[in-house]
Amino acid sequence: MVIFAARGELGGEVQVPSGRKTTIRRRNDIMKTTKLVMLVMTIAVALFILLPNLSWADDGATLFKAKCAMCHGADAAGKPAAKIPSLIGDEAKKMSDADLAKAVAEKAKHPAGVKSLAADDVKAVVTYVRSLQK
Repeated sequence: MVIFAARGELGGEVQVPSGRKTTIRRRNDIMKTTKLVMLVMTIAVALFILLPNLSWADDGATLFKAKCAMCHGADAAGKPAAKIPSLIGDEAKKMSDADLAKAVAEKAKHPAGVKSLAADDVKAVVTYVRSLQK
């Protein structure tokens, strides 16, 4: 019977018969694999939770379609009959980016979801509206 030294659970060396060598190695491999799988799963869950909430995940077009298009229309032409202004008309073109951003964030008629947009998101929407004005 051949005896070799192996690490014990508490870190010290233990004498183990060679027949158990493969069992111990297999157990260590399984523990390493389990730890690796748990690490990968934790990272995947964290990314799944965090990515949709990051402001850079949405661009201006996506935000406009989700928050603005229902009232202003997909082409941003507005609805004059309902007194919803055009965002591609001359009046909106004359506004500065800061004024347009202020209108997005502070206009009384805008729903809470629009008013609560982060500053970067408002800037992205303004940039998209400017692209529609061309």
